[in-house]
Amino acid sequence: MQFLRRPPIAVALGAFAIFLLARFIAGSSAPEFSARLAAQAPAVIAEAGGGDQVEAVFLTPRGFPSRHPILVGGEPLDEATRADIANAVAALPGVGGIRWSDGGMMAVSGEPVFRPLHCQEDVQALLRARTIRFEESSSRMDIGSSSLIDEVAAALRPCLGSIIRITGHTDNSGPEPGNIALSAERANAVRAALIGRGIPADGLRTSGVGSRRPVEGLDPADPANRRIEFSVIATDPISPTPVDTPAPR
Repeated sequence: MQFLRRPPIAVALGAFAIFLLARFIAGSSAPEFSARLAAQAPAVIAEAGGGDQVEAVFLTPRGFPSRHPILVGGEPLDEATRADIANAVAALPGVGGIRWSDGGMMAVSGEPVFRPLHCQEDVQALLRARTIRFEESSSRMDIGSSSLIDEVAAALRPCLGSIIRITGHTDNSGPEPGNIALSAERANAVRAALIGRGIPADGLRTSGVGSRRPVEGLDPADPANRRIEFSVIATDPISPTPVDTPAPR
């Protein structure tokens, strides 16, 4: 057993043993893991507007457990709602890539694959510390938010060609129909500001959800629920041109 005393060989054998152990644990827990994801999916699908029309199937075409769901149904829904549903399921911890199917497990319908892009993470990082602010009960942006919009536009620019969803939220201090209208107006104001900064209009989608999706852990009346959120998804592979390729950092 002299060869085991040689550090490189010992390290390699140890790494291989860990790999085998991880594969064994992953295989043994896969059914429970996919079952847990399948149990969580209906609630987020309903909240995103899918109701009883969409189901997330966490199985491969051969019936094996998978963390890469296929979304079945929802054909009458518009593109924006389908995108919201796909993003909501993708946000569940542990979920991998998502495909839509028109009823067949092989997803032969040609539905696009929805993939969250790095731009979304960049924008979320900007908005963790700062907020796009509006005048009270108005869709007019605070002057101080102008520089933040500049930074958001710069973060989105490397992913031109994708679909950018802008969602407005409010707190619950007021009638919900008014909250929904105000949140939509604010999302449209941000859209207009991004267009003014060179983000193509045809890739921007907006929606207002009022107060129905408060920040997790916050009271629905907390003013911090007044916010704008972005989701960035790709429906086709993006090949940046020299014009929109980001410069070295």
